[in-house]
Amino acid sequence: MKKTDLHPLVKQLQFTRSEFKRALKGVTDQEASKRFMPMNCISWNVGHLAWQEQSYFLHRAQGQMILPEIDKLFAYGAPASTPKLSDMIQAWETITKATDPWLATLTSKKLSEYVINKYGKPSQRIYGAMLQRVIYHYWYHTGENMAIRQMLGHTGLPQFVGNIDDKAPYTSENK
Repeated sequence: MKKTDLHPLVKQLQFTRSEFKRALKGVTDQEASKRFMPMNCISWNVGHLAWQEQSYFLHRAQGQMILPEIDKLFAYGAPASTPKLSDMIQAWETITKATDPWLATLTSKKLSEYVINKYGKPSQRIYGAMLQRVIYHYWYHTGENMAIRQMLGHTGLPQFVGNIDDKAPYTSENK
């Protein structure tokens, strides 16, 4: 499936991921592991978003858990830690690469279906809501990471969303 054939929400996720990654450029392992209380550090945030993609798009959607340590260390409510950024980026890239084939299959019909829980029953959440939750979660942590970078003394940071007009313009589901 070509990138142009992707569901509009999937295109928005891809753009959001690229903005998240853009906001990490120039951050060292040492800087990314520095905590400004009560926030988690940048590298933890990367692991946390890897956890969410694995949890939602691999585990809940497909029954796969490719990096169980990410599930243990970066789940919602997991204790703070200060991992190496390079390790977290590697885990994040492994997970997002593994989620992409499934995401490419999404249609408006599938996004309207209820996620099946571990007992084989429909849950209260639909796939489309899970996808939106991931997108918004990325933006939350992108902003948090940028604030941390400012606190680290970084300058010349991106000040606004990147080239959404070319990379992820509004597209109707009914094209």
